[in-house]
Amino acid sequence: MPTAILTGQPVPGSSIEGDLRSLGFDVRTAADAAEAETLLAEVPGDQRVALVDSRFVGHAHALRLGLTDPRYPLAAIPGALTAQPDGRQALTRAMAREHSAAGGAALAVGSLAGVADRVVTALDADGAAVHRPELGSLVAAVPSDPQARDEARQAVSAVDDEAVRLKSAVKAGDGFFTTYFVSPYSRYIARWCARRGLTPNQVTTASLITALIAAGSAATGTRGGFVAAGVLLILSFVLDCTDGQLARYSLQYSTLGAWLDATFDRAKEYAFYAGLALGAARDGDDVWALALAAMVLQTCRHVVDFAFHEAERDAARAAATAAVKTAGTTGAGTDAPAPTDRLDRVGWTVWARRIIVLPIGERWAMIAVLTAATTPRITFYALLAGSALAALYTTAGRVLRSLRRRTASTEREARSLAALADSGPLAELLARGLHGRVPAAPRLAPLGALAGAVVLLTVAWLQGPGWWVVPAAGVYVLCSAVAVARPLTGSLDWLVVPVFRAAEYGAVLLLAARSDVDGVLPAAFGLVAAVAYHHYDTVYRNWGDTGAPPPAWLVRAAGGHEGRTLLVTVLAALLTAAQFTVALTALAVAVALLVLTESIRFWVAAHLGGAPAVHDEGEPA
Repeated sequence: MPTAILTGQPVPGSSIEGDLRSLGFDVRTAADAAEAETLLAEVPGDQRVALVDSRFVGHAHALRLGLTDPRYPLAAIPGALTAQPDGRQALTRAMAREHSAAGGAALAVGSLAGVADRVVTALDADGAAVHRPELGSLVAAVPSDPQARDEARQAVSAVDDEAVRLKSAVKAGDGFFTTYFVSPYSRYIARWCARRGLTPNQVTTASLITALIAAGSAATGTRGGFVAAGVLLILSFVLDCTDGQLARYSLQYSTLGAWLDATFDRAKEYAFYAGLALGAARDGDDVWALALAAMVLQTCRHVVDFAFHEAERDAARAAATAAVKTAGTTGAGTDAPAPTDRLDRVGWTVWARRIIVLPIGERWAMIAVLTAATTPRITFYALLAGSALAALYTTAGRVLRSLRRRTASTEREARSLAALADSGPLAELLARGLHGRVPAAPRLAPLGALAGAVVLLTVAWLQGPGWWVVPAAGVYVLCSAVAVARPLTGSLDWLVVPVFRAAEYGAVLLLAARSDVDGVLPAAFGLVAAVAYHHYDTVYRNWGDTGAPPPAWLVRAAGGHEGRTLLVTVLAALLTAAQFTVALTALAVAVALLVLTESIRFWVAAHLGGAPAVHDEGEPA
């Protein structure tokens, strides 16, 4: 149980002790400086501890935000601060430093009031990262006299704590459909779950099960099954929104929860694609190629966002810091905002932009309605058209922003992109041989990757399975090595990652589609799904700051993108169409077992090992 140490003389009529106990704290009161330091030292090092001014007046949710969020080692609001195990050493140093700087007077008997805020100041002076949550209209104050206390209590009464808590449970920046058709009621479902002790992970699992039942309904191929599938898909999305809102409402964040939330979203959507394809096949319509194309396009859209995010993350932080310093010292403006930044400041264009990118809410709503009202083929045609438009819009915006970038990439960014590239033994070996021979041309990496992808996909499209596609894959392997021979530090080098994904997935799709035999496209769908999971898992490891990309042995065992692509082309050339189907199925099972086993091991170990608590806020696509 976490411990809260109340500092200062108790105030008659104060509810602070009861509020802290309601938040799960064991409350202890320090009568003097020595007792405060003794109580702090007595709290086990593996437990959270808080220092709270006994004069504190404010909302219980303000205390909750300031003292119970598991994501931050140190956090503070006026009159209260908390330290998790990772922040305990900094807290102890700051308390001793503040005491020493004041010659002991600051912590003397009778002057303990205000020590929490003074220790926060000392933490800031020590350079510790102290999180200060946005409180909005919530009250958190330390009144210094009776009149100020009365005014603070009136301010507390004027604001509905629960209404603010419910509102803040909804994620900022949601899409139009989510904001107006789901969140107005899903937040109340989240509160209902919280009051019954349900966890976000349980709701996430319920959302997955609902989506799988929806996929099964679609697989029946009947009109009733399609209608049920559409309804269940919307219900699954409501639960998908609820799990995040429950996490924000009750501050139940975890590394494992973030992974489950993000991974299950992909599993739900792609399982539904498979269900639609199975349902169409029962009615004599083969749409597996469309289902696989939809998965490839959607995954590549995500990869564009992921790679761009990794390439820009450190640069954005540095630019923001520089802008703040510049504005604070000279009043000078920063660079002109990107076109999308200007759009975000203009009323209705915000919603237009969010709808154009076809976020998950709009996309799932469209799929659900079309599934219930039309056929799987029409559903996939609409999905592919909408996703293609969204991909063009977002990719063009990312490229324009990258061309405007004026800061150099960091080593961390280059390492992240290298991990996302998923280069295997062949590319690594060739890259080492080419090291020092590849010129440092600013656009060589993306152009090299693109050239290899164009050669491979063109030959696969025109020739299909056969020996011509093997040398084309060899060209792709060589171009891939050229692309990663130097660190990916160029402004457009993040494009290498989505190009690799499009080449590998697209080659599997085209070779399977040209094989013209029953069962090969479902086998290709399974292979791409297994490989895509590996690539998504790499992204989520970076997002969660767990400190470890997939181990080198896993990447090598999985062959890397270039090794798998070359293997698939060789199998397509050597085997008959029926044998190729069996080979793709076996490869899909092998890759799935390999990456799933390591992924589950890693995330469970990270969770049990106390990795930083996070919660995936959801990507816009």
